[in-house]
Amino acid sequence: MRLWLVRHGETVWARERRHTGRTDVPLSPEGEHQARRLGVRLARERFDRVFTSPLSRASETARLAGFGARALPRDELLEFDYGEYEGLTTPQIRARRPGWDLFRDGCPGGETVAAVAERVRPFLAEATDADEEVLVFGHGHTLRIMTATYLGLPLDAARHLFLLTASLSVLGTEHEWPALHRWNDCEPDQ
Repeated sequence: MRLWLVRHGETVWARERRHTGRTDVPLSPEGEHQARRLGVRLARERFDRVFTSPLSRASETARLAGFGARALPRDELLEFDYGEYEGLTTPQIRARRPGWDLFRDGCPGGETVAAVAERVRPFLAEATDADEEVLVFGHGHTLRIMTATYLGLPLDAARHLFLLTASLSVLGTEHEWPALHRWNDCEPDQ
């Protein structure tokens, strides 16, 4: 079993480092280019199942990469709900709430890291239940939390698993233990 994780291509909000949860921000022209390049990188791989977040930045990345017709949308893959912090940058949030840390504090009116982990656990169990190659198009924070959950790490360890836009990561096993096979793999020009 290998679980291939793709963070969606660039959006204007991602480039500006704004917390983008449920706002359906489209891919930027650069994000569209990144998605097409992902398709080239993934063309030689064969996937048994393909899933995507229903938000357009993930589903459009899947489509432009050549997997749109096969990608099944799953609400479990939605990005972290930032609640009152939606669209703000970390410095803007810390101006209101000094010392704020997403992985410790969550978001008022939104989710906590533990809530996201609970949301993704059933999907993770389903996606890893067979000896298959599974491709997932999703979002930075949700994929990081999903990875910490899969690896059995404390959930706040997800803060150390940074993901660039259009990055490719692979989870699998090593001697039956959950393992990282590849992380935050991007084309050299990113």
